Amino acid sequence: MGIGTYETYVNRLAKMKPNVYMDGRKVDRTGDFMRGGLYVIRQTFDCANDPVYEDVCVATSHLTGEKINRYTHIHQSTDDLLKKQLMTRLLCHRVGGCIQRCMGNDALNSLAVVTYDMDQALGTEYNKRFLKYLAYSQENDLVANCAQTDVKGDRLKRPHEQADPDLYVRIVEVKPDGIVVRGAKCCNSIAPYADEIIVTPTRFMSSKDAAYAVSFALPGDWPGVKLIAAPGLQHARHNIKAPCADVGDVESMTIFDDVFVPNERVFMNGLENPGVVQYAGYLALMFAHFHRHSYTGCKTAVSEVLASQAALVAEVNGIEKADHVKEKISHIIGTAELVFAAGQASAYRAVKFPSGSMVPDEVLTNAGRRIAGEEIYNEYKILADLAGGISATLPMEKEFYSEEVGSLVNKYMRRNPNVSAEDTHRCFRMVENQLCSQFSGTQMVAGLMGGGSPQMETIAMMGAYDLEALKNIAKYISGINKELPRYERPTVTPRRMLDKFKKFEKKD
Repeated sequence: MGIGTYETYVNRLAKMKPNVYMDGRKVDRTGDFMRGGLYVIRQTFDCANDPVYEDVCVATSHLTGEKINRYTHIHQSTDDLLKKQLMTRLLCHRVGGCIQRCMGNDALNSLAVVTYDMDQALGTEYNKRFLKYLAYSQENDLVANCAQTDVKGDRLKRPHEQADPDLYVRIVEVKPDGIVVRGAKCCNSIAPYADEIIVTPTRFMSSKDAAYAVSFALPGDWPGVKLIAAPGLQHARHNIKAPCADVGDVESMTIFDDVFVPNERVFMNGLENPGVVQYAGYLALMFAHFHRHSYTGCKTAVSEVLASQAALVAEVNGIEKADHVKEKISHIIGTAELVFAAGQASAYRAVKFPSGSMVPDEVLTNAGRRIAGEEIYNEYKILADLAGGISATLPMEKEFYSEEVGSLVNKYMRRNPNVSAEDTHRCFRMVENQLCSQFSGTQMVAGLMGGGSPQMETIAMMGAYDLEALKNIAKYISGINKELPRYERPTVTPRRMLDKFKKFEKKD
């Protein structure tokens, strides 16, 4: 099929076995709690079938030469990286924020690189397994979640040092035909409405953490998988329907309760092949790297959504020509452009890996994602400032349509005489959704933490940056050194994690 349809996807979900837990009950995937998330995922199918978006949403599979949804594609060129970034930006505009399907694509791309490197270095067959899985995903246009973040327990201890060994997902048994895993992943967006859950390590592993060096993929309703759901929805609209009110998601704590994983779906097994343990941190960082590159598309869109809302509410309030308003909106726009430019530049500086994948520059990707995370709360603050307190104290929707007080409520909501009462109401109801709803609260935190906090971006950048070479500039202009070596920062990628493993093992 290659390019699926929303209807086919929803039919698949309806057939999945109930293993979603919510409000103390086990539920299936047909409930209203998923409507917001399904609305978002629908855009990824509908736009792939829309000629207006075909240039960015459709790609050509390097496996089959067939047309596929770009969300199942492995980046083969700089153009692929640029189109993925632009696709993310454009589709996020349609839903006012996260398009939710990037993590599955980023997991596929990280596995394409790392499993190939493992096979070449160690003689394993993980990449062969992965390519079969990839072909299956592409053919059926599967929606995937990446379950990376372990619950972690004591943050100062490594996985094997935890009082409870299950606080990182681990292999508890190796069988001839597969493995048994136990543990839990958290912060898993869309897991309850994903076809597949792709598990990757969450951090660097030492040789003592071999049981935790594991990666695999399973259908979302696989035996022993338990999805503890936390739904996020906007307030229901009755009279003024709008796309911003249709958006939502479902987060999950994903528990693997002694789950059997067949060998064909295992992409890393540190107990069976101790040599792959060094690749656990490499895979963890490679996923984060691709995901942060995706963020340079989606966080650009989030900033543009907030800037558009700020501009509209300023017009409704009649203050759009004030200098301080222009200054505040320009700050959001400037952030959006810088974040997107960082993602573009990292794509232009990408390098071709032995697997054939294109991997963007790590420093630029992290620089863009860090700016986005550091500025997100400031951007929300600007919108709140320009909207005013009414966004938090707006009368209930039905009061605007009440026979007794409706005309009065609409009368006193008017600000700019050139903007109708209904459009004024729509504008402020949108801002209420953006700033004051339960769902918006989770999105603010996601804007800061999703894909890694600004501190994690700092760690990634400084781990990849050669400060000694940089200091040669200061040594020359201060007169300490008489010569100045030409300095041009090389492209860096997560492959450096393999060197970190070697150094760590020598010290340990």
